[in-house]
Amino acid sequence: MTIKIRLLGLLYVFLLSTIIANAAVKKDDESGTITGTVTDKADGKPIIGASVNIPDLRRGSITDVNGHFTLNNLPKGVYLVQVSYLGYGTFNQKVDFSKITTLDVQLQASSLEEGEVVITGVSKATEIKRDPVPMVAVGKTYLDQRSAAGNVIDMIANLPGVSAVTTGPNVSKPFIHGLGYNRVVTLEDGIRQEGQQWGDEHGIEVDQNSIDRVEVIKGPASLSYGSDAIGGVVNLITPPPVADGKILGSVQGTYGTNNGLLNGSFRLYGNQNGLVWGTILSAKEAKDYQNEHDGRVYATNFKEKDARVMVGLNKSWGTSYLNASLFDDQQAIPDGSRDSASRRFTKQITEDDATRQIVSPSELNSYSIPVLHQHVQLYRIYSNSNFNLGDGNLIVNLGYQYSHRREFTHPEDASVAGLNLHLTTYTYDFKYNFNTGKGYEATVGINGQYQNNTIGDATDFPIPAYHQFDIGPFLVVKKSFGKLDLSGGGRFDSRSFSGQAAYIDTLAGKFPQLYTGPNPGSTPNVVPQFAALNKTFTGFNGSFGAAYNFSRQFLLKANIARGFRAPSIAELSANGPDPGSQIYHVGNSNFKPEFSTQEDVGAFLTLPNVSLSVELFNNNIQNYIFQQQELNPDGSPIITQGYNTFTYVQSKARINGGEFSLDIHPYTWLHFENSLALTYGQNLGTGGRVPDSLKYLPFIPPLHTHSELRGNFSKGFGSLRNVYAMLGFDHFSAQNRFFSAYGTETYTAGYNLLSAGLGGELVDKSGKTVIKLFIEGTNLANVNYQSNMSRLKYFDNTVTAPGVQRGIFNMGRNISFKVVVPFDLSPRTKS
Repeated sequence: MTIKIRLLGLLYVFLLSTIIANAAVKKDDESGTITGTVTDKADGKPIIGASVNIPDLRRGSITDVNGHFTLNNLPKGVYLVQVSYLGYGTFNQKVDFSKITTLDVQLQASSLEEGEVVITGVSKATEIKRDPVPMVAVGKTYLDQRSAAGNVIDMIANLPGVSAVTTGPNVSKPFIHGLGYNRVVTLEDGIRQEGQQWGDEHGIEVDQNSIDRVEVIKGPASLSYGSDAIGGVVNLITPPPVADGKILGSVQGTYGTNNGLLNGSFRLYGNQNGLVWGTILSAKEAKDYQNEHDGRVYATNFKEKDARVMVGLNKSWGTSYLNASLFDDQQAIPDGSRDSASRRFTKQITEDDATRQIVSPSELNSYSIPVLHQHVQLYRIYSNSNFNLGDGNLIVNLGYQYSHRREFTHPEDASVAGLNLHLTTYTYDFKYNFNTGKGYEATVGINGQYQNNTIGDATDFPIPAYHQFDIGPFLVVKKSFGKLDLSGGGRFDSRSFSGQAAYIDTLAGKFPQLYTGPNPGSTPNVVPQFAALNKTFTGFNGSFGAAYNFSRQFLLKANIARGFRAPSIAELSANGPDPGSQIYHVGNSNFKPEFSTQEDVGAFLTLPNVSLSVELFNNNIQNYIFQQQELNPDGSPIITQGYNTFTYVQSKARINGGEFSLDIHPYTWLHFENSLALTYGQNLGTGGRVPDSLKYLPFIPPLHTHSELRGNFSKGFGSLRNVYAMLGFDHFSAQNRFFSAYGTETYTAGYNLLSAGLGGELVDKSGKTVIKLFIEGTNLANVNYQSNMSRLKYFDNTVTAPGVQRGIFNMGRNISFKVVVPFDLSPRTKS
């Protein structure tokens, strides 16, 4: 089936579902409109540029120069309306659109950031403080001010409880409470991101310029997302449609001083009587990054191109959007090899790798991608629909993704791919939200995915070709008893694998090839690579929790959840090298699924000038799967086909810790924000005493504290608005709780990082924004440090001289400059 046919098929489903839902609504269901004005409660003046949003419907508007807003084509029903503006307290109120047509809002200046609303993993848009599940969410302002981040995951990696495993500045994998890889589901607009998450150096294939909001669920309490959400969920949300009658856009550019990052993006969105559309085009590239210890780090440069389009309908019967996007990334492959005398980086130039050439300064300072590199492409088509049906809402999310990952690892044959994986994924998600009466809100649904992976024309084969099918029905119920909010539900998951047997012809040509002929067992020079595999894993997961708001100032939360995760195809069947990760993977087909039980409890205090929170978690995991390095009897690494050999193993584990935050606001404009995050990961073994070298889990972040002194001046100075200035300090303690067995991990020293930021908007006489500027400096003291969450820490020669600090250090000082120029192409309205 060609991509064109698949596109037509999805478009057909999109149009058909729209027609069916339109016919299903009541005959008397007419379009509703709400108008209103947003003003400052203190002086009654209109607030220009305030956001008025209906999160459930992804409808929104921005107040004009008179503080006025209009929302058209609204369905009947009760929905949460959110009004927000920087420097003011957020307004949240449920509104019955069948009864109310005017909504005037007064915002009060406030130093507190409260009232955050989420749509991820809940039946309807919900204030975080009223949901028992531990969550955190950030919006576009937060993301814009993280202009130095190389990708969207780095933008959120400093949030309490969130971290990232990195392979250079453009590859980051999200970790939540010490869990990552196939234990964290990453979504884009609620659609699962599928791109070989098992790979160490396989990042998230999403354009950071296309994301306006991120919502994170911390723990296995998201019943809506299935098996791999045992660690949590990261939902990357693209821009909502603009207000009716508007055509708005922007051009932006970012420059980073450390690696010469050039990141440009263009966006244009429109809305004509509920027909909405939009596009975002982006491109970025960077040279090798640098630090004082290593100089420029060879093979950390990259080039990325992105495009997305959206078209949809906002009508009284609901909403329906069709999206298509392209991600195209070329990423160099570092291996850390160096000249033993000078410690300058070297590169492979011949297939036998008998000698290596020192990398020249001009090549280190170049944007050109070297011969050895990854080329990752992700094509995505998906639809998000929310229909009014009966007394509830039917949500239909359908997706198609094609991930093509190639790793070119042959220096004398640049066009020959070492790794060549083709992964096609179809996702489906149907859920119905309704009120059962007496204040009960319920969601019943079913979702899952079908995958087909082929291993293509390649020379390295780490995983087999396979088919996978997931299905999971679920039920979630929520009830409010005044100050008490209860939420609970259950889900049953089933995942089926069908892995194909594969054989390799070792002498068919210059490189090993996949053998497709007859009688592989008796053909000379043909060896087995993968055995046939047929596995089905099932499991139940559930959640129950409560949030009690004693007052507007103090609340308590508690939640207990059971999680389920089926082993990934790599954990079951891997038997080959992944060149980008510098690892030869070995799986185990006898693995059992993981089950976890996590308890969460939190206390939150909000006073006029102080806010305080404490959140604790404890997660016990059965059949926890992780990798450990294989060693020879003399302690040296086992090398297979030129790579260090790692096997997957299974054990009991416990991960616990917590987050603490203290924000002091002596004035409405001044913020002193402090947070602490601590995670412990312990290997409990399979019975008996666990040796000291095995007692900790790999990739557990150390104690991290963050302090930030920030001044926000929303009214600004003269023609400047939304001015901010900040100074940040991050402390990362030494990580002496590491998985030391077999040389898998080593001790990581502690370090301190200094950061700063400055920015604001220039407005014209009418109050419209002319230009936005964001400046961010990271590692301003230019500290030489290694993060235990950086895979480059272990990239070096097999043997180094005594006294040499092994591995690659993280990025040195970097100052980024981001400029955004908005424009308005809306048709002029008659006065």
